[in-house]
Formats: sequence, structure tokens, C-alpha cells
Amino acid sequence: MQHRVAGPGELWFSESRIPNPESRIPAMPTRIQLATMADLDTLVPLFDGYRQFYRQSPDLPRARAFLAERIERGESLILLARDDDGTGLGFTQLYPLFSSVRAVRTWLLNDLFVARSARRRGVAGALLRVAAEQARERGAASLSLSTALDNAPAQALYESLGWRRESGFCEYSLGL
Repeated sequence: MQHRVAGPGELWFSESRIPNPESRIPAMPTRIQLATMADLDTLVPLFDGYRQFYRQSPDLPRARAFLAERIERGESLILLARDDDGTGLGFTQLYPLFSSVRAVRTWLLNDLFVARSARRRGVAGALLRVAAEQARERGAASLSLSTALDNAPAQALYESLGWRRESGFCEYSLGL
């Protein structure tokens, strides 16, 4: 499905998901837009909820400052999902990277979060599809992400949308 890309903050994607036959939860109409500074009041509680999901203490001022800095500096692409009433449903945040070996641009899908009330209603899938489309339109050769080993629902969603689990690399980090 092709989607029109509009300017910052403009609506450029709309989808209603056909619900999972095993789910009794109705599909949720979802509009996705590129987040701007004007969207912070909607985005910040979602971002803070994402941080809390990963066992961080609630900190709305920190969440606002972090997101505002990313938006002001153009350091990330933040996609915000809303329902028809404008209520924030979820978001994803992507960071541009490069692959030296392949000599191409890639993007890291670093954050993906859907509000508890909107889960299992197609919001995450819509965000993932739009993220892939937007990365592709910005010249990316690939998208990458990581998730917790015990996050089976997320893994199942990624694989259902064509993402492949990497098996040839060990991932390391160094705290600084």
C-alpha cells in the first residue's frame, strides 16, 4: 500500500486493521503522522509509558526534554499514531545509521510503544509498516531493531510482518 508523505505534523497515513480472528477486540482506526514540537503533549506520556515498560521511573520532564531535543535537532524520526479523536495511541522512533561494510544508509527502529488500551488492535503493525516505508523513502537499505528475549508477542508481530531474526551476530554494549 502506498501512502502520501506530507509535511511535518500533517496526516499522511490512515489504516483500519482487520482484527485477528482469535481476538475479540475490534480493530482501531489509526492515523499516523510525523511528530513535531506541537505534538509533545500527546507524545510525552506515551514515551514515559515506554520508559516505564522498561523499568525506568516515571519522569515526564525528562521525557519531554529528551523528545524536544531529538525533534529540534532533527536527530530522529518520530511517528505518532492517533485515533479519530486525536488521542495518542502509540509511537515509534527511528534513528539514522550507516553500514560501513555494505556502504549504505540504514535506520534503527529504537522505540516502539502502544498504549495498553490500544494493544492488539493493529496500531503497532501500522507503525511498523509506516516506519519501513518512511525509511525506504529516505534511502535506507534496511531497518533494524532489538527486543527483549522474553517479549514473545513483539517477536511474533515482527516476524508476521517479514522481519527476520538475526542469528549470525552477538550483540554487545559498553556502559560509559
